[in-house]
Amino acid sequence: MDRFRERTCIVTGGARGTGAAIATRLGLEGCTVAIFDIDEQAGEYRQRELEKNGIRAIFYKVDVASEEMVKQAVEEFYAKHGRIDILVNNAGVGFSGKSIEEQTLEGWRKIIDTNLTGTWLCTKHVVRYMKKTGGVIINIASTRAFQSEPNTEPYSASKGGIVALTHALAVSLAKHRIRVISISPGWVDTSQWQVPPRQPQLTPLDHEWHPAGRVGRPEDIARAAH
Repeated sequence: MDRFRERTCIVTGGARGTGAAIATRLGLEGCTVAIFDIDEQAGEYRQRELEKNGIRAIFYKVDVASEEMVKQAVEEFYAKHGRIDILVNNAGVGFSGKSIEEQTLEGWRKIIDTNLTGTWLCTKHVVRYMKKTGGVIINIASTRAFQSEPNTEPYSASKGGIVALTHALAVSLAKHRIRVISISPGWVDTSQWQVPPRQPQLTPLDHEWHPAGRVGRPEDIARAAH
């Protein structure tokens, strides 16, 4: 599977869950994979797992809400490999389920800074290199951008912002041969892509709620992303 031989990719939040599945799929297609993740233990574990599968991989400890950390890691990866072809903006934090009265400004900022600002920062610092060869930016949004559950305001706002950021970037970067797309997953069970892997805890009713007859899996999103 050499579709992306000699290509490179960055996957944020790539140590666990959907990001890990995406990193694995792109790596098996021939990509050299950089994992940006704040969890050092999980990131090093994922790098080893990728390498066991013959994938060229490197882990960078990065908080995507930190411009300094993003800029440094992008520069180091580009200096090592000379190109950046794919960026997957997957890193994100979820919601607490607290009512609007109980939500805090600190909590709001944490979610917006990681999910939305992190997507913007990684794109900002990758684009200067991607302009040289063209490429693809894939932003992982959510169905919460369009249809929310109660008490998810910060998360839903961040994911709606990612959708809007995606079409703005698509228009701005098209002339540089850079495609920008978003994927909006619904319910995805990431148990088996955690560190360490866990067994899913799902009921038959959980699966019946979905037209496909089952809860989504990270591999589903990885197929869409590659």
